[in-house]
Amino acid sequence: MNLSIIIPTLNESDIIQSCLSGLQSYRERGHEVIVVDGGSTDATIALSSPLIDQLVTSPCGRASQMNAGAAVARGDVLLFLHADTSLPGDAEAILKGIPFHDHTWGRFDVRLAGTSWLFRVIESGMNLRSRWTGIATGDQAVFMSRQCFINAGGFPGIALMEDIAFSRILKRLARPVCL
Repeated sequence: MNLSIIIPTLNESDIIQSCLSGLQSYRERGHEVIVVDGGSTDATIALSSPLIDQLVTSPCGRASQMNAGAAVARGDVLLFLHADTSLPGDAEAILKGIPFHDHTWGRFDVRLAGTSWLFRVIESGMNLRSRWTGIATGDQAVFMSRQCFINAGGFPGIALMEDIAFSRILKRLARPVCL
């Protein structure tokens, strides 16, 4: 499995180094990290460049940015990650255990930072809703086989809730793998 991690950015200088630092072990194992910038006016690009394999610029908008990243990605599995989201420590091992086919897609459970019991309740509700509806949000690190992305036609070109709209398209192909 070759993984392409695609991160759309816009003025993420406060958090991008933390996000990308957590992905360096993936790069060391031959996976690629792609940042797709939508016109940042801060230091996002400068801070990202030494920590990524490819920098792509795209018109602003997560849908167009993620589609632009997928267009240059070399991996057979695409993973879309928001800059304020981190992957579980065992994400690569989990993904390696999935038999990826033409319609395979999924997402990770939400895990909120913080120790309050209220966060655990919110997490549980979000994850249960996602499992029940088959809808994933961008904060859940949505992943899929390259062929699944192609079969679904990419993210729809809408300004908001592109992740929800894309999930609806994907779940017509198959139920998501919920991790």
